[in-house]
Amino acid sequence: MAEKRGPDRTDHNITLDAEDDRWEWRRRIRADPKKHLIYRIGVGVVGGVLIIAAPLTGWLPGPGGIPLFIAGLAVLASEFEWAQRVLYKVKDRVKELTAWTGKQPAWLKALGTLALFLCVLVAIWLYLAVLGVPGWFPDSWETFLHQLPLLAD
Repeated sequence: MAEKRGPDRTDHNITLDAEDDRWEWRRRIRADPKKHLIYRIGVGVVGGVLIIAAPLTGWLPGPGGIPLFIAGLAVLASEFEWAQRVLYKVKDRVKELTAWTGKQPAWLKALGTLALFLCVLVAIWLYLAVLGVPGWFPDSWETFLHQLPLLAD
């Protein structure tokens, strides 16, 4: 039996149908064409800004990039069916990768974790090499960091 995701999303409308919406307040907005247009524009702008910000913040330390892209897609998917279809494809791909990762041996998972950790350390090192060591770090950290290549005074 096929998995039911909720309302029928097989039509190719640009926006969600009122009966596809699970929230009463959005159904009321959809009932008034002027409010619906303003709401759609707002959702499009917010979702678009998040998606545009994703590659611009992806190189910064901390969550950016992919989480911002997915958040922007989720915002757009709350109003636009095309974005909802893309979001479902992304979710399905993440589930596939999660299942694949779960089937791997422990040594490979540990190796992947180590590789990810090393990539994060290199990214932080390059970030500090470009922008410099912040003065608010504890003195012992600053002393240590200034001994590393590209970070020396």
